[in-house]
Formats: sequence, structure tokens, C-alpha cells
Amino acid sequence: MKKFNIVDIIIVLGVATALIVGIMTAKHFRQTADKQIEATSAITFQVFLRGVTVTGEEFPIKPDDKTFITIRNVPYTELNVLKVSSEARQTVVASQKSKEQYILVKDPAQPAIFDAVVTITDTAKITKDGAVVDGNKIKMGLPVTLEGKNYKFNGTISDVRVSSDVEVEDAGANNLVG
Repeated sequence: MKKFNIVDIIIVLGVATALIVGIMTAKHFRQTADKQIEATSAITFQVFLRGVTVTGEEFPIKPDDKTFITIRNVPYTELNVLKVSSEARQTVVASQKSKEQYILVKDPAQPAIFDAVVTITDTAKITKDGAVVDGNKIKMGLPVTLEGKNYKFNGTISDVRVSSDVEVEDAGANNLVG
């Protein structure tokens, strides 16, 4: 019989390792990526828009409208807007009439600059790392773009909330031992 060289031994060990991993996956001893999803749930997240310039009479994003969202420069989908709160930029001024030493007033130097918080809803897969939408983890600090027929604003996710009504997937199928 022919002697084995080092390359033959490496090939045999590689095939044996692949077989062991395959058997462990089939018997549910090893968790694959699709098994890490714990649930599917509705989520709401808030997008903070800082320094938006709006010279029109009203803010272009409205509750109950749809806005197209882009996550990390990758177009995602159109989502429902639940709530919008926008406020003109303010500045601190010393007060001479009230008991407070300082008061906030609308900044006359920036009359068309607004900060806004837009609350959006979607359905996400819930994992141990948090909510996942279209392969993107939805977490605070994530840059997103909101786009409509007459606006395109860049913002940052400032809050993520998972709905309390969670549809739990069949967890029993993932725990088979055999």
C-alpha cells in the first residue's frame, strides 16, 4: 500500500470535519443562522432629523403618511409614519422679567431650521442582538434616509421599541435531540 503524505492527511481530516459538522447541524446540535430568530414582532423606531431646512408653511412629513426608508445607503421599503414632532431651532436668552435666569426662544438667525423626530413602524425579526429588518440590525445611532415625493432627509435612529405582542416561532422544533 502506498504511503500517505501530508496533503492526503489534510484532505481526509477536512472531509471528516465537514461530515461531523453536517451531522451536528442535521441533528440540531449546531445552530444555523435561520435558527437564531427568536420571534417576529412589530417594532417602532424614532428617527431624529437634526437641522432640517424647511421654508414652506408646514413640515413635509405627516402622521399616517408613508415614507420610503434607506438604511445604510441601501434602499429598503416604504413604511408607515405614526407620529411626527418638529420644532424650530431655539436659542438661550437671558430673561429679565421671569424668575428663570434664561429662557428658550425661536432662533432669529435660523428661522427655517428645524429638528424633528419621526416615529415609524415595521415588522422585524427579533434575535438575541435585537431587531433585524431586511438583514440590518435596527439600533440607535444607525444612519437612515427618509424620502417622500417632496423631501429627502438624512437622520439617525434615536429609539427602538419592540411591540409587546410577540408571535413566537415554534421553538420546540429547534430543541430536538436525536
